[in-house]
Amino acid sequence: MTTLLTSLSVPLTLLLGTAVWPVGPPRPEILRGWQPPPGPYAAGHRGLDLAAPPGTPVRAPAAGTVTFAGPVAGRGVLVLTLTGTGLPPLRTTYSPVDPLLRPGTPVRPGDLLAHVAPGDHCTRPCLHWGLLRGDTYLDPLRLLTAGGSRLLPVWDRPRT
Repeated sequence: MTTLLTSLSVPLTLLLGTAVWPVGPPRPEILRGWQPPPGPYAAGHRGLDLAAPPGTPVRAPAAGTVTFAGPVAGRGVLVLTLTGTGLPPLRTTYSPVDPLLRPGTPVRPGDLLAHVAPGDHCTRPCLHWGLLRGDTYLDPLRLLTAGGSRLLPVWDRPRT
């Protein structure tokens, strides 16, 4: 059964701030954000849609090994299993793509994985970028940031 979470476990903290966008620079426009469904079979959006025309290079956001590269339901998909992210390890997914690497190929952050292929997932050309731990879908933005901003009170005078 597939489950959905909004947080990541401790080994991911090693990636925070060091992962790179899979397309760009510049930072891609997010056409559709991660929208976890209320249950495993409910409607939602289990990844990010990044604006990217066909032919755009797709790069590894972090070190890992290509674990799948081929067609799924008529579109090209690549899966990258990230190094040092615990058990089960984190996996990033990319579609639609024309994969350039074969399963078993190790990669470093920024290495070329694929090119965006034509597809009909978005209203504009895009790359769908997903993140999973086992069967649990996660927000791929968490690879790039440590979370939301936190505001702390500033006291310039004693409280009364």
